[in-house]
Amino acid sequence: MTEQVTIIGAGVAGLWAAYMLSEAGLTPRVIDRNGPPGAHGCSWWAGGMLAPFCEGAVAEPEITAHGQQAARAWARVTPVTRRGSLVVALERDRGELARFARRTTGHETVSDGLHQLEPDLREVKQALFFAEEAHLDPRAALSDLVEVLAARGIEVETGEATPDEIKGTVIDARGMAADLPGLRGVRGEMVVLRAPEIALTRPVRLLHPRHPLYIVPRGDGLYMLGATQIESADWRAISARSLLELLSAAYALDPRFAEAEVVETGADLRPAFSDNVPRVVRRGRVLHLNGLFRHGYLMAPALAQQAADYLTRGTKGDLFHED
Repeated sequence: MTEQVTIIGAGVAGLWAAYMLSEAGLTPRVIDRNGPPGAHGCSWWAGGMLAPFCEGAVAEPEITAHGQQAARAWARVTPVTRRGSLVVALERDRGELARFARRTTGHETVSDGLHQLEPDLREVKQALFFAEEAHLDPRAALSDLVEVLAARGIEVETGEATPDEIKGTVIDARGMAADLPGLRGVRGEMVVLRAPEIALTRPVRLLHPRHPLYIVPRGDGLYMLGATQIESADWRAISARSLLELLSAAYALDPRFAEAEVVETGADLRPAFSDNVPRVVRRGRVLHLNGLFRHGYLMAPALAQQAADYLTRGTKGDLFHED
C-alpha cells in the first residue's frame, strides 16, 4: 500500500482517481485551484455520452475496449440512462451512414422501427442503433461523485498547487495546466438549447461531411449540442462560425430547433496526446492522468483504476506509460 496521495485537479479524471483510491482503502487529498467542479474545465462542458462503439469509428481500440465498462462504473455513483444511441444521416448524406457502419460494431440498422424508437426523428428514414450505449448528465454526475467522496471523508480543497510543492505521491490531473510533453489542446465548443416541443430520449449523432453533430437530451426540454473539434489552443468563447454550424445542423435534423431558446454556450480545450488515447504517465513520484481528449467520461474510470492499481499493487495496465 502506498503512502499518502495528493491529487491535483478536481475534474472528471481527478475525482475518479480519488474514488478508485478510496475503494482501495486510501483517503487521498484533493486540491483544485477552482475548488469543486463548476463552470470551469473540460469536464463541465462535456456531452456525457458513454458511447464506446460509436467512438470506435475514429478512435483507437483501447477506447472501445475500456469504454464498454464506463456505464457500469458510473452507475455506482450517479444515474445512467441506458437507452442506447442513434446515428443518423439526412438522405443526401446516406453514404456517410454506410461508411460509419463499416467502421463500427455493436449496432443494428433500423428503418421501419426507427420512429418507434424516436417518434420525433421526422427528417430521417434510417439509422444505426447502438443498443448497449448510454448517457448521463455530466454536471449532475460530477456533483454526485463529489458527494460520494465527501461521505468517505474526501473533500475538494480550493488552492493553487504544483507537484513540486507537495511531498509524497502526487496524481496530476490538471489537463492542459500540467507540465507534460506531447500534450496538445483540441478546442471543443457546445450549445445548450431549450426546445420543450421536441422529445428525444437518447443521444443522436447526425453525420455530415463538414460539421457532424451530436444531440444529447438533458431532460425538461434541454438539449446539449456538440461539439466542434478544432486543432487549436485558442481559449476564446465559441466562435460565430461554430455556433452557426451547430445550429444549422440541428435545424437540418429538426426544423423546430429554429425556435429553441439558446440557454448556454461554452468552449474549452481538451488535452490530447498524438494518438488521442489517454494515459497514466509516471514521472518519478508523479502520476499524470491526462490526454482524455473527448473521451473524459468514457475513459476516466478506466484511467483512474489503472492509476490506483499501480499505486496499491504495483500493476501496470495497458494505459500506463513511463517517462
